[in-house]
Amino acid sequence: MRVLIVEDERRLSNIIKKGFVEDGFAVDQAFDGEEGQYLAESEQYDLIVLDIMLPKVDGLQVCKEIRK
Repeated sequence: MRVLIVEDERRLSNIIKKGFVEDGFAVDQAFDGEEGQYLAESEQYDLIVLDIMLPKVDGLQVCKEIRK
C-alpha cells in the first residue's frame, strides 16, 4: 500500500512515516498544502494523512480539491 503524509512539522511527519514503513508501507511526504495537493493529484495513494493547518494551502482546501 502507498501512503502520502502531508504534515508541515517535519519531526512529526518522520515519526508517522517511520511507523508506516515499519509495517511495510511505501510512504511519500509533503510539507505544505500545495506540494501535498500536487502529489495527491499526480500519484495514486491508498491513504492520505492530511494535517489541517498547513502553509500555502490549508488541509481542508486540499481535501476539497482532491475530492473534485
